[in-house]
Amino acid sequence: MYDFDGQDAAVICSAVSIILTGSGSTQCSGRVEVYLNNSWGTVCNDGWDLNDAEVVCRQLNCGSALEVPQSAHFGAGTGQIWLDNVSCSGNESSLTECQHSGFGSNTCEHGQDAAVICSAVSIILTGSGSTTCSGRVEVYLNNSWGTVCDDGWDLNDAEVVCRQLNCGSALEVPQLAHFGAGTGQIWLDNVSCSGNESSLTECQHSGFGSNTCEHGQDAAVICSAVSIILTGSGSTQCSGRVEVYLNNSWGTVCDDGWDLNDAEVVCRQLNCGSALKFLSQITLVQELDRSGLTM
Repeated sequence: MYDFDGQDAAVICSAVSIILTGSGSTQCSGRVEVYLNNSWGTVCNDGWDLNDAEVVCRQLNCGSALEVPQSAHFGAGTGQIWLDNVSCSGNESSLTECQHSGFGSNTCEHGQDAAVICSAVSIILTGSGSTTCSGRVEVYLNNSWGTVCDDGWDLNDAEVVCRQLNCGSALEVPQLAHFGAGTGQIWLDNVSCSGNESSLTECQHSGFGSNTCEHGQDAAVICSAVSIILTGSGSTQCSGRVEVYLNNSWGTVCDDGWDLNDAEVVCRQLNCGSALKFLSQITLVQELDRSGLTM
């Protein structure tokens, strides 16, 4: 039995999904894995260098490449090794645009899984009632997540957060731990952004870990973008049933009049390349069933 309504809209985008994962990883550092042919796989580090890593970091909105740790630094993966002998100029928009030996063609073992460390400090919006574009602001530094104090926190600061997360512009800066109090470290205090910075850590602040706050002062933001995801059993980050978050709940999109132009907007909004197909969820299931990739 499939978990969808018969007219729920779905898309398949061109971008191969990519994540950084593994022991000790963050959103912006870890073992490089790509999603292809319905499974995640790793990248061999034969010839892997900063140019290759630069493409990965840019593709993930993680700044520039700082390091390319060797010997499966973030742990060895399992399953398929999708890419080997990757050779990027550094200007490509996605890793799969670089030269390589061919998908699945390699002479490697998982002890050679490629990894990157990017310059951007990871940032998320979290807490009770939060969405990907509204919530308590948390940053990842020195291997742990921590909050931001709302001393002087304003729309300029929130604007940087929203832009960094591709969440549109800042609408509100709720006070007094509106999305719940965090725990652990408070990483930033007295943040003062002009609003034009590319990441929150470029703004003036009191110094990492230097604060006079309690978690009842944890900073929060509400951004203008309606959150959107592609979901459903068997979906990837770049293909699946279209769902949007509005008025504190997730909902679907009806496929009446749904076409490639609509799907193009979804794919671009999710940094998933261009739209390859637009279809109802039933059609998606039928196509996957015919190819042997059941949902």
